[in-house]
Amino acid sequence: MSCLLQVSDPHFGTEQPEVLQALERLAHALAPQAVLLSGDITQRATRRQFAAARAFAERLAAPVVAIPGNHDIPLFQLAARVFSPYGRYTEAFGADLEPVFASDDWLVVTVNTTRWYRHEDGEVSPAQVERVAARLAQASPRQVRVVVTHQPVLVTRPEDRQNRLHGREAAVARWTAAGADLIVGGHIHLPFVRPLDERFPGCPPTAWAVQAGTAVSTRVRWDAPNSVNVLRAEASGDGAQRVCVVERWDHSAADKAFTRVDLLRLPLASRATAP
Repeated sequence: MSCLLQVSDPHFGTEQPEVLQALERLAHALAPQAVLLSGDITQRATRRQFAAARAFAERLAAPVVAIPGNHDIPLFQLAARVFSPYGRYTEAFGADLEPVFASDDWLVVTVNTTRWYRHEDGEVSPAQVERVAARLAQASPRQVRVVVTHQPVLVTRPEDRQNRLHGREAAVARWTAAGADLIVGGHIHLPFVRPLDERFPGCPPTAWAVQAGTAVSTRVRWDAPNSVNVLRAEASGDGAQRVCVVERWDHSAADKAFTRVDLLRLPLASRATAP
């Protein structure tokens, strides 16, 4: 099975060297087709933090598909925040703030949900919604269609509701109608997988929200250690039922390694009915 590695919220500047090294070992062992870096790459958007993040990305020896998070825009340098919010980000990760990755098994479409005028919240515009939907509609029947945002479209705890993506209702409806299988994100440092129709009536039961924890930062939640997600495209023998396997890998201080702690087989829309 081909796989993708989702690394979210590393917050370089608060990274833990031993966890970082363990993640690099995991990435080399997995040899993913791509690494999805789903925002909050740095803690305070400094050049030094971006340089450390870039060096880490290069050591992974896999294509990196990155989007900025709210922490990747300067907070205290007001002129930079207003007039060049992504200047330091693009120095490290290139000018494309919404890259697309495509292979035989995967179509990954990313969305820049950050805004210079918002502190933590994210939003998606109607133009972004339509751009993503148009690209999803071009997917082959074999491809697992993944949309990457930073802020979540769905949360599981009341205290996280304020962190949900603005514009999520229209986005989720449009993207799932266009064939999105997974909407993956970060921001709240809490890993989980939930069916989108649990919170968005009318969504197909084969579309999923996949959230990642913080990969290497000290900024963990009390009940969620450093973790990453591994997404695997499972081959289908009869060509009809598609399945995506989502694995959660947590860092174990005792083992000095990331270990798999959960595995879910998510049924996706069949090739016959997928757009």
